[in-house]
Amino acid sequence: MAIESGQLIGAARGWIGTPYRHQAAVKGAGCDCLGLLRGVWREVTGAEPEDMPPYAPDWMGAGCETLRDGLARHLAVVPVTAILPGDVALFRLSFRGPASHCGIVAERDGRLTLIHARANKRVSEEIFTPAWRRLLAYLFRAPGL
Repeated sequence: MAIESGQLIGAARGWIGTPYRHQAAVKGAGCDCLGLLRGVWREVTGAEPEDMPPYAPDWMGAGCETLRDGLARHLAVVPVTAILPGDVALFRLSFRGPASHCGIVAERDGRLTLIHARANKRVSEEIFTPAWRRLLAYLFRAPGL
């Protein structure tokens, strides 16, 4: 099934303001960064991507690169230098830990932005700053983009 970047971005923007809730994926009620992706995927494709086992907020107990491997089962891996609106970005927040934070790349006023859920915050869209670029570990693209 081909997915358009506008579909992903539009669906993700509909989640802005949803409070952070670890392991949740309910628009308006709560989600974490993966829950945001799961919810957007459901809105765009009509189905849950896969059953989710419990996971720690930092993914440390989940194995080496569990989040990366899960995203790669559903999305194409692309070079981080090829970033486009509609891509799913996966970040490594600690030097030795697994990649543990994700969001959807968007664009506003000609600048790349990131739509994501962060602990103790609501889903938001912010500028994709150089700091986020330094933390970017993997980039994924939906089929058809």
